[in-house]
Amino acid sequence: MPSSPPEIEKPDITRDDTQAAVSQAKWSDLYKQEDWWAVWIGLLLLGTVFSGLVQVVPKMPKWEGVDLLSALPLEFIPQLALLAIGLGIMFTLGNVVMKGQKGLDIAPGFVVIFLLAIFAYMLGNSQTAKAINLGYAFWALLIGLAISNTIGTPRWLLNAARTEYYIKTGLVILGAEILFSRIVEFGPYGLAIAWLVTPTVILFMYFFGTRILKMKQKTLVMVVATATSVCGVSAAIAAAAACRAKKYELTLAVGMTLIFTVIMMVVMPLFVKAVGMPELISGAWLGGTIDATGAVVAAGETVGELAGKSAALVKMIQNMLIGVIAFAIAASWVMFVDRQPGAPRPGFGELWIRLPKFILGFVAASLLASFVFIPLMGMDTVRDFLSQTKNYRGWLFCMAFLSIGLESNFRELGSQFQGGKPMILYIVGQSFNLIITLLVAWLALSGTFFPVPQL
Repeated sequence: MPSSPPEIEKPDITRDDTQAAVSQAKWSDLYKQEDWWAVWIGLLLLGTVFSGLVQVVPKMPKWEGVDLLSALPLEFIPQLALLAIGLGIMFTLGNVVMKGQKGLDIAPGFVVIFLLAIFAYMLGNSQTAKAINLGYAFWALLIGLAISNTIGTPRWLLNAARTEYYIKTGLVILGAEILFSRIVEFGPYGLAIAWLVTPTVILFMYFFGTRILKMKQKTLVMVVATATSVCGVSAAIAAAAACRAKKYELTLAVGMTLIFTVIMMVVMPLFVKAVGMPELISGAWLGGTIDATGAVVAAGETVGELAGKSAALVKMIQNMLIGVIAFAIAASWVMFVDRQPGAPRPGFGELWIRLPKFILGFVAASLLASFVFIPLMGMDTVRDFLSQTKNYRGWLFCMAFLSIGLESNFRELGSQFQGGKPMILYIVGQSFNLIITLLVAWLALSGTFFPVPQL
């Protein structure tokens, strides 16, 4: 592992030559930047399903006992091979266009990462793992960490450990699942819970981290705050790209988020059942505080059907803030945080350069699904298609979690904890998030002040 973790990929540009870079911007940016390739691949994968070209995206089955054939049925192998080949060609092609012949170095490691993703899914889909809510994300991260912190991740495998590449593409696909009809269905209740609380928690954590804890790495504070308040890994990636956080800062935030997500998705359902909290309120509370969408759904369904619906809707509405938050972070970093004293206020050009472009793909996918596909095909058909594109997203996220583990070394990670301040920031911020989300959920859904919505 390198002694100094590399920074997240970004345009090779400084503040002083921003305007020159903007004036020299070419259409080649559309095929030479990772963000744009995430957009093209994500939209292409959506297109394969919505066009009918791909009717089934393989999904690993649930299994029990010790029968490995039930964990990986033989008839699944050809489907998985085709999926691996298709994804491998897309990501390798994008890498080659971006980096030239050197981009081929992703291919050997990609095959191994996909095989490890199959193994992670097998572990996560066992009856025992499902019973304790340890899904594929946990096992993928654990497998990657085990390799990185024992034998070490070899360079040829590290070349394919492209966390941002995979998860940005998955986020574009996620956009299609965020239908505007969901907002209408849950109305202002979900908006109040998701959109009022989230910015409040981010601002609170940023103030607490920079002013109270006096953490000098403002990018680390922002990534942790965004991961805590929005939706974990996805939001952390978007925030890190927007403020140009370093790779180890992203890894640290993601690591803490995943650890506490596992704890919260197990403990919180037990708590709400013990105190007899109404399902509608408890689901909204789970959806607004547990970071990962999959963990939210699993925790909500553990409480009950109504809680599951409430949790999923709040989390979906909250997920829509990813693009808005990323844009706001990019704008604030350009105009305030990174601005040199006495320097002129940066214009739209630098903001455009700093904006994570995959967010545009996320928004485009959402608009297409909501206002093109549903009117043309009907909700039921679109829902069937989304059940398949969600499988694409699952595989991409699984490979991203593996990549995080493969790139993470506990020895290097431990040196960045700054006396435990990042952990204090997360615990205090999440505690504040739990309290304020529960308060707003009760005010909105208890029936004391507003009519109770029907789901």
